[in-house]
Amino acid sequence: MKSMLLSRRDLDFLLFEWLRVDELTKRERFAEHSRETFDAVLDLCEQLATRYFAPHNKKNDANEPTFDGEKVSLIPEVKQAWDAFAEADLMGMALDVRLGGAQLPAAVAQAGIAWFYAANVSTSGYLMLTMANANLLSHFGSDDQIEAFLKPMLSGRFSGTMALSETQAGSSLADVLTRAEPQDDGTYRLFGSKMWISGAEHELTDNIVNLVLAKIPGGPAGTKGISLFIVPKYLVDADGSVGERNDVVLAGLNHKMGQRGITNTVLNFGEGAFTPDGKAGAVGYLVGEPHRGITYMFTMMNEARLGVGMGAVALGYTGYLKSVEYARQRPQGRPVTAKDPSAPQVPIIEHADVKRMLLAQKAYVEGGMALLLFCARLVDISHSAESDDEREHATLLLDMLTPVGKSWPSQWCLEANNIAIQVHGGYGYTREYDVEQHYRDNRLNPIHEGTHGIQSLDLLGRKVTMRGGAGLAALGEAIGRTVTEAAALGGETAEQASELGATWQRLVSVTAAMFSSGDVEAALANSVIYLEAFGHVVVAWIWLQQVMAAHGRDGDFYDGKRQAARYFYRYELPKTGPQLDLLERLDRTTLQMCDRWF
Repeated sequence: MKSMLLSRRDLDFLLFEWLRVDELTKRERFAEHSRETFDAVLDLCEQLATRYFAPHNKKNDANEPTFDGEKVSLIPEVKQAWDAFAEADLMGMALDVRLGGAQLPAAVAQAGIAWFYAANVSTSGYLMLTMANANLLSHFGSDDQIEAFLKPMLSGRFSGTMALSETQAGSSLADVLTRAEPQDDGTYRLFGSKMWISGAEHELTDNIVNLVLAKIPGGPAGTKGISLFIVPKYLVDADGSVGERNDVVLAGLNHKMGQRGITNTVLNFGEGAFTPDGKAGAVGYLVGEPHRGITYMFTMMNEARLGVGMGAVALGYTGYLKSVEYARQRPQGRPVTAKDPSAPQVPIIEHADVKRMLLAQKAYVEGGMALLLFCARLVDISHSAESDDEREHATLLLDMLTPVGKSWPSQWCLEANNIAIQVHGGYGYTREYDVEQHYRDNRLNPIHEGTHGIQSLDLLGRKVTMRGGAGLAALGEAIGRTVTEAAALGGETAEQASELGATWQRLVSVTAAMFSSGDVEAALANSVIYLEAFGHVVVAWIWLQQVMAAHGRDGDFYDGKRQAARYFYRYELPKTGPQLDLLERLDRTTLQMCDRWF
């Protein structure tokens, strides 16, 4: 039976016909794997997601976690799904074998985890946070920390979170107030509160490993004074067993419009509810060096940002598949040229406007999936690079694309969910159909892990200018190679290549003009518009690569790819023209608006 979660055919095309991920097995890091192991992992992920995650998605939404003042309760299916995932040994899919991981390519691991996001994004959130936490500790944790915290997370005994935000600071991490006071034994005692912390309280696992940003008294001001600490719910004894309760207390749960099945918490540290060793404060263990917490945390944050992007894609994708299926089965109306009102009704998929909506969804979700898997393959190249130049190039491209990989799917795959509701008509906004929940779940992603505004400032204010524009130049070279190769194929592919090349050159010239003006405030005032235009150009590039991979191949699947690319180039890429015009003018309308005028 065809899955309504994701298209395995599309994943196989993207991974093996376009990205040629199986060729990574020629590299030492992935030499123990093969196409067969990749297929087996994808099969397993689809099976587990379908059997353990999808069935309780709506129940999760209708029965969100509750807190009675002492304990958080979840529906039992969440625990069953967690255990099934852990028992399948998937928690460390992409981590090193030496740590207990499977050392799979990130591209395969991301394609695998996408099945779980599509099936049940709330329950999958516990997985994503734990995997990202473990990945951070694999890079920066000490040997003792890896043994005590990382390995139990890979086995599913422990889960993990990231605790960054605070009520008064929000996304401005320089303003966090949580403090960490050093102790004679090398540990720290933490005092403070964190807000919007997903997955930080539950009974799914024996322990919860919180990665917490805090300031050591006397350190530098701002973000340069932030350090990173492991603050577990329970202390861990020398033999690895769970010990006494740490002074980490749940102050309450936040209640969200979507992704209701994962706890979203307010945590208090060091309020005295528990006193390990009879002392005040939550026991914390410094990760790495003092005052480098932001640097370390960006490893997890960037992984989480791409995870948010993949979650947005998966939600958009399943909504797309369900709306296609609905459109095929729903009879309504007749062709506009039909004259006989007694003629049989036709499925709505035969109507031009419904085709337009479905094409838009297809262009967004398949473009978004390709973008995120391309980013994952850059991770694989950087981890298995055969030269310093190769590693540097992959890292530069990944740095440039991370804000796009987070924000573009969060905007346009959310729009795919919006369209899915429209395709369903009146049924679309009823709870009996899945698409209204998918929209609510996906609406959180434009905010999760940094809003569009934050990502746009990162892209335009930092990534575009870093190292004298090296990242922008690297992306330009990559796009230029695609344009040249596509032009050689002739026909419509060459026309699309020409359009992409011209739009990219316009984007580069507008970027240069924005900064050459010297008016940085005006240049950054419309950074979200820049991010939207930049993202559309990038996804047009990704679509052109898919067209090239489909070149010379016949069949409905490949014809569908070409038609979706055609739609993107005719309906979507032209939208960047007015956006670039606005950016080039350094428009100050928003800057000149006064508070009292609202």
